[in-house]
Amino acid sequence: MSDPRTDQIRVYYHTLFSAWGPQHWWPAHSRFEVIVGAYLTQNTSWTNVELALRSLRAAKLLSVAGVRRTPVHQLEKLIRSAGYFRQKAHRLKLFVRFLDEQHGGSLTRMFAQHTETLREELLALHGIGPETADSILLYAGNHAVFVVDAYTRRVLERHQMIAPGTSYEEIRKLFEQALSPVAGDGGNSQVGPTVAPTKSGPRGSSHSPSPMSTAERTARVQVFNEMHGLIVGVGKNFCQKSQMRCEQCPLQKYLPGKS
Repeated sequence: MSDPRTDQIRVYYHTLFSAWGPQHWWPAHSRFEVIVGAYLTQNTSWTNVELALRSLRAAKLLSVAGVRRTPVHQLEKLIRSAGYFRQKAHRLKLFVRFLDEQHGGSLTRMFAQHTETLREELLALHGIGPETADSILLYAGNHAVFVVDAYTRRVLERHQMIAPGTSYEEIRKLFEQALSPVAGDGGNSQVGPTVAPTKSGPRGSSHSPSPMSTAERTARVQVFNEMHGLIVGVGKNFCQKSQMRCEQCPLQKYLPGKS
């Protein structure tokens, strides 16, 4: 028997995409910038991450080679705006060491691995949990994994689709099962970001197009990419932690008791 929640998630995807269009996640110029951003965004706002990325870029150190050759104390100063800068500088150095030792310093070689194999390697690194690992896999490596964050959990709980305490893996698999058919072809063709009419008003959590957000990727990866950005848009703009603005949300009509 199929899970009725999968149909509901597909409806949510089409509703949000029709309202807001492409979200252009992840905003970055390179795969390594996505990885650095995934580390830096832990426990801080994206605004603070952008300041840190700008500092690294200005110092011409936003690369594997740049982080490799930069003393940790200097790296700490450059990413200070992102908070927990000592931990994050140390973890970035650990990632580069892992890349060097396990994959010859090559992101291409690293991302060529099977998804589950690489996911296990990433999760074994200090400072990488499931959300960070899956962000790296999806946005930097174009692996078909769905990223679950606090916004995803909050929206699903308030729509009574999951119970509090539902595991990360259960939610991830639910979204992957629900969204894979949206790709239509099973995810084998290569596509760029899909296009929807531009509308005035809120655009979810959309960013300006960037080299990474407009990169070629499989249809399944593109749908997972868009849905994560769309859910973040719901959480940031309407389904906030301390305030619910349901009357303005595109998903308002799907709340329990509204039909």
